[in-house]
Amino acid sequence: MLNLRIWLQGGLLLGAVTVALADSGFLPNLFPFQDPSGKVETFSTTGKVDLTGPFFQILGSRENGRSCASCHQASDAWSVSAAHVAQRFEDTQGMDPIFRPNDGSNCDHNIDVSTLEGRRQAYSLLISRGLIRIDLPIPDGAEFEVVSVSNPYGCNETSTLSMYRRPLPSANLRFLSTLMWDGRESSTQTGTTPIAFATNPADLLSNLKHQSVDATTGHAQATTKPSADQQQQIVAFEMALSTAQDFDSVAGSLGSNTASGGPTALVDQPFFIGINDPLGLNPFKTPFNPTVFTLFNNSWVNAASGAARERRASILRGQTLFNSKPINITGVGGLNDATGLPVIKGTCGTCHDSPNVGNHSVSAPLNIGVSDVNGPLDVKYLPVITLRQKKHGHDVIATTDPGRALITGKWADIGKLKGPVLRALAARAPYFHNGSAADLKQVIDFYNVRFAMGLTDAEKTDLVNFLNAL
Repeated sequence: MLNLRIWLQGGLLLGAVTVALADSGFLPNLFPFQDPSGKVETFSTTGKVDLTGPFFQILGSRENGRSCASCHQASDAWSVSAAHVAQRFEDTQGMDPIFRPNDGSNCDHNIDVSTLEGRRQAYSLLISRGLIRIDLPIPDGAEFEVVSVSNPYGCNETSTLSMYRRPLPSANLRFLSTLMWDGRESSTQTGTTPIAFATNPADLLSNLKHQSVDATTGHAQATTKPSADQQQQIVAFEMALSTAQDFDSVAGSLGSNTASGGPTALVDQPFFIGINDPLGLNPFKTPFNPTVFTLFNNSWVNAASGAARERRASILRGQTLFNSKPINITGVGGLNDATGLPVIKGTCGTCHDSPNVGNHSVSAPLNIGVSDVNGPLDVKYLPVITLRQKKHGHDVIATTDPGRALITGKWADIGKLKGPVLRALAARAPYFHNGSAADLKQVIDFYNVRFAMGLTDAEKTDLVNFLNAL
């Protein structure tokens, strides 16, 4: 029960009650887990969160000891928060299964994990940023070559690159338009299928099964892949999960009165591939609606008083800012270059268009500069990878993560990554694929600088309060 009890430590209920729930083999729907902003909850369409299936079983090597739940925890919105990883390190002296050198350590050679201090150094990025190391080869026929790799942790190989990325949530999956940050589980290059309106959800389900195999043979070091039945059970478990923030520590319930926050409303949230695409890819040709989020309203604000009412008013203002604050979008690979428009007059919803969810409604990997060596974010803890274009002037780019280019081999795809589902953000800090924003204020500060939004301090606070309420 060690893994499961650690997994439950972030819960609102602790001690004998939590252990009893774990021993019963399930969590009830809407079981509350405390996070820095309030409580996050999960609703399963099966009626409860079953803790006995393959998702929670060790399907890899016994020495590795991991299950899917090692990196996808209900208390962290089915991802992992760096704070809880750090807690797990201290509680187990760095022996919890998440701490394994095959991908949990900063590098997998020239490290010493025989001592506590050695483990603390080896797993420092996992402890501080919640980052897993992903080894990706340079694709055959790539339009670029690796000039150099400067990795402070020792993995300086140039044929296979070490990428450091956050585990994505394994809930709210029916809203996905691509799997993984770089889309590698939804790509012809890996033998999987791009997700499209005409083939969804069959394409998504097939890709999730493929991902369950890759995760088990890779992260869990299995010598044989999960059976077809185990794959099906894992995917069915994941697809049943909706997760969201349900309670704000100041505003109170996020789904009371006429508000529709929390995970239950997500079950009936309409979605299809392209549902609100801003570039004309909606299959029904419905115009883009920038009012992406409609969770909170004046009636919900007016139903409270005192500090709760003030916080609710701030959350509502943040929702309005998200939907309407003008942004001059410039220099975004996959958007400005794809449209031929040097400046796009947009809003947050231009890139986060899925209604009440906030991810891309179509596969749209973008480079907004999160991997930039000299951007607004502090990424000094990451390796610097210098790439050179093989043709057309032999241009050179330094980046901390080539992104989708490591799947497609295309020069234009360097730095492109997908936007994640925005629900339950409060439970899974830090943010961005590389954990470069410690909190949501740093996320807002990044966008404010990157796109010269001119946000006031009050507007920043409102946006942070809104994002924390998702």
